[in-house]
Amino acid sequence: MGRLAVKVFVDTSVLVAGCVRLHPHFVRAHPVLAAAGAKANEFLISAHSLAEVYAVLTTLPVQPRIVPTEARLIIGTNIVPHFRRVAVTAKLYESAIARCAEWGVAGGVVYDALLLECARSAGADRIYTFNTRDFQRLAPDLVDRIAAP
Repeated sequence: MGRLAVKVFVDTSVLVAGCVRLHPHFVRAHPVLAAAGAKANEFLISAHSLAEVYAVLTTLPVQPRIVPTEARLIIGTNIVPHFRRVAVTAKLYESAIARCAEWGVAGGVVYDALLLECARSAGADRIYTFNTRDFQRLAPDLVDRIAAP
């Protein structure tokens, strides 16, 4: 089987928004998840994003609250069957930390750097995120591939 047309890496911010109708970015993110289900291109996420999506869904300030069993069902229905997970290796963690140190950034941005290392290692042609500024700052070599949906 030949390579699919485009490798699309999707950030946690887009996954969450695309799964929650009440999210302010749902209208922009949901088509990305729908496209992943259509299988026209190869859609990728970091394996780490599964945990991040679960954490965000179960603490999101929506009514009614998303309980843990619902979060698991949302992930199992909307994400797992449609996205190839990129394994996070020790080398990718080390590269993310090195990149943050090189650019002088601290704190939770390291998780964005980790996702970018996953996207880079998978050879992503496009990277969707709602956190474009941090992603572009951490990966100037990938700026032309990074966009909000």
